[in-house]
Amino acid sequence: MEFKKVLESRRSVRRFSPVEVSREVLLDLVNQALTAPSSRNMRTTRFIIVDDKPTLERLAAMRDYGSEFMKDAPAAILVAADTTKTDLWRENCAISATMLQLAIVDAGLASCWVHVEGRPRLKDNPEGEQAIDYIRTFIDIPEHWAVECAIALGYSDYQPKPLPEHDDSASIIWHTRQ
Repeated sequence: MEFKKVLESRRSVRRFSPVEVSREVLLDLVNQALTAPSSRNMRTTRFIIVDDKPTLERLAAMRDYGSEFMKDAPAAILVAADTTKTDLWRENCAISATMLQLAIVDAGLASCWVHVEGRPRLKDNPEGEQAIDYIRTFIDIPEHWAVECAIALGYSDYQPKPLPEHDDSASIIWHTRQ
């Protein structure tokens, strides 16, 4: 797919068909995301691929808002990092997650980012149990790793409405040559 088309097509999709995503495709997507740049080329990003229904259902319960749809996804990829290697692990994860989502579009699949890092399980109790603490109860994640997000993914025939026209000119500032 042409890169501009990938960019235009990338949308947050929360409706998936029950068709499984092959392990070969999942591994190919992660390998593409591993090409993402990272601070000082430290390559601190780690990926945890989840493709079993019971674990996906438990992931869907990591928060009481914004993650429930994951129970219907055929797969999810946790984007994590070894936090002992660099203080820029969040940035490295965000770049890798973005590359992953673009690779997903290019493969003809759909996805949605679900934030994990710093998110409470209960919206009304931000100081209570955190999403990552809950996830660690059923996925073995090393203590020195942090999980930035989960990318739910799968095949989908759902077509979100096009983004509304928006004047983004205020987001661009030129510092021009003299």
